[in-house]
Amino acid sequence: MGARMNAQHCDKVATTLSLRPGQVSAVASLLEGGATVPFIARYRKEMTGELDEVAIAAVRDALDRLRALDERREAVLASLEERGLLTDELRAKVEAADSLPRLEDVYLPYRPKRRTRAQVARERGLAPLAADLLAQESPLSPEELAAPFVDEAKELPDAEAALSGARDIVAEQVAEDADLRAELRDLFDEAGSAVSKVVPGKEEEGAKFRDYFDASEPIRSLPSHRLLALLRGEKEGFLSLSLRPPKEDAQALVRDRYVVGDGPLSDQVAQACDSAYARLLAPAMEVEARLRAFAKASDEAIAVFAANLRELLMAAPLGRKAVLALDPGIRTGCKVVVLDPQGKLLEDTVVQLARSDAERRDAAETLLGLVRRHRVLAVAVGNGTYGRETEAFVRSLGLPPEVVVVSVSESGASIYSASEVAREEFPDKDVTVRGAVSIGRRLMDPLAELVKLDPKTIGVGQYQHDVDQGRLRQALDDTVLSCVNAVGVEVNTASPQLLARVSGLGPSLAENIVRYRDEHGPFATREALRDVPRMGPKAFEQSAGFLRIAGGENPLDASAVHPERYAVVERMAADLGRTVPQLLAEPALAKRLDLSRYAEGDLGLPTLRDIVAELAKPGRDPRKTFEAFSFAEGVHEIGDLAPGMKLPGVVTNVTAFGAFVDVGVHQDGLVHVSQLADRFVKDPNEIVKVGDRVKVTVVSVDLARNRIGLSMRSNPDLSAGRSGAPRHGGRDRGAPPRHDAAPRHDRGAFGSLSDFFSSLPS
Repeated sequence: MGARMNAQHCDKVATTLSLRPGQVSAVASLLEGGATVPFIARYRKEMTGELDEVAIAAVRDALDRLRALDERREAVLASLEERGLLTDELRAKVEAADSLPRLEDVYLPYRPKRRTRAQVARERGLAPLAADLLAQESPLSPEELAAPFVDEAKELPDAEAALSGARDIVAEQVAEDADLRAELRDLFDEAGSAVSKVVPGKEEEGAKFRDYFDASEPIRSLPSHRLLALLRGEKEGFLSLSLRPPKEDAQALVRDRYVVGDGPLSDQVAQACDSAYARLLAPAMEVEARLRAFAKASDEAIAVFAANLRELLMAAPLGRKAVLALDPGIRTGCKVVVLDPQGKLLEDTVVQLARSDAERRDAAETLLGLVRRHRVLAVAVGNGTYGRETEAFVRSLGLPPEVVVVSVSESGASIYSASEVAREEFPDKDVTVRGAVSIGRRLMDPLAELVKLDPKTIGVGQYQHDVDQGRLRQALDDTVLSCVNAVGVEVNTASPQLLARVSGLGPSLAENIVRYRDEHGPFATREALRDVPRMGPKAFEQSAGFLRIAGGENPLDASAVHPERYAVVERMAADLGRTVPQLLAEPALAKRLDLSRYAEGDLGLPTLRDIVAELAKPGRDPRKTFEAFSFAEGVHEIGDLAPGMKLPGVVTNVTAFGAFVDVGVHQDGLVHVSQLADRFVKDPNEIVKVGDRVKVTVVSVDLARNRIGLSMRSNPDLSAGRSGAPRHGGRDRGAPPRHDAAPRHDRGAFGSLSDFFSSLPS
């Protein structure tokens, strides 16, 4: 049965995802064999028909859902069989259920349940009366039909009591109708509305949710961030929330299925239908509607987070250059560290910039001395409190022209500095020094440093604490794994945290690699990795192509060519009358080759084309080239801003409702989705990505609430002025009441973005 069901799974997933069954079965086979998504996408293109990572992950997730359905199906069948309820007909229905809701609907009448009103009525012998009512065929009146069931001993003192019990039986039967429940699900999704009301007495305390105190919006068009905001308001006790279609429509749907005619018996059935909907169906359907809406909103919010994280991880690295990094501070001074080109800490100290002129002169002398002594080529300044002032001071020192000064995001740096990883690396340094080291390393290689953090702490999400945490973790892990393996990892310098993200490795094996490297010296070849304890054939196969060894014995070890394909490269070189090093030095020669001559077995043209592309730029980094960025001079604090100012900025976060931009004043401004372009924008990601350098216009400044409104439109409305309550005709009325992923850890979260949006101009 397992093999048959797996084949069915592959066929179903193929249909759902518009793929060929062979592609799905190949992915399934590779995954079951321990292959990772990056490995399959990069090195098994022939097997999958060149599916990319997104498609492979979609296949994996779809197969997981079907496996979960099968597990539940087996549990249901076991329960039915154990209780002697499993008939051939019922088994067929259970096995035919193609979704969890449908399976649960089939199982519902047989599910062990607490004693219900219908069960009590059956115990009192009212099942025949319920059947007569439901048939609606008797010439007798309801009271005449009920008369024989009147029995004081059974607590049925009159006909109405008997009819009430019979209606309870009918209502339960109606509520357990699988086909009716399926129709109601569609109605809830298509015609349901999210209706919110303020909880009486919570108006003042829950003011941040005031946009939802009396609101209604169709579920099908409700944006993810507004639904998550509503759910949060309900969870925090400020809002009551219902997600239902019009009551009359739902009741009519139920009645139409069971009520025949308009006689007295039909009226009894109509009453039972209304009771079934009000007591049993509506609450159950609303729970399901919430779960579906929440899952959809979670998926959208998670997609936003993953897209932002990818842009941040794939930000352009400065590269291997000596860096001086400063973690700005006022009371305790600026922490200063110098890192060598490999990121090793060479020296640390503290300088005072916010006190006397004498101390500033001493600081200048110290910083210039460090730059000269260690041949520093870049200065990284944390963008937290006092960051802009520190950056301006550094720029005023008259540094050599080849030294770049860069403002670096501190988001999550404090979390890293207090982590076990940081303590192990710098046991004799305090958290401030570790934080400065992290800032410097982020400039050198954002990916290598950010993998040390839980992605949720990096600050580029939207409602990440409200979404499905399991799915969020999977999506973020996929993103980190994808980025690390797309770039590749230098095995002789990588941290255990970075190595752990390489395909086929993991924390334990990564630690073994570092320990072996420390004991035996740098790896000279990829093949030498096989000597690492617990580096079995599968782990080597999965990881080798993503591990780089620069300057090793075999030049291919520095490339993305997998060791399993070295032989074909050697054949290519020989056919051209060259050695492999010569071929790498003259990559244009490979264009002369007829690649079809090398296609055999599991090696096809897709992989051969990848090999030739890699020979042209061995170990090429897919990230952009680093370009220095500077904020506008003279703009350090929010008070320096005024409507109409045009400023350079960096996108720090993209959400469903707009983009946050750092303009260098310790508080990110919001470019609402309506202000991103001179045209309608549905998805902000169409216009901007995290890390983009943009030009923005200040449209509003609210000093009291520390709010900045920005625009990327060519002619933004500046009628808002510097303070007050500017209008914003395009305001997102359901904007999130709290932005729980503020782009900088030291700036605090927005208390009320709905307040903020109300201050933006139209």
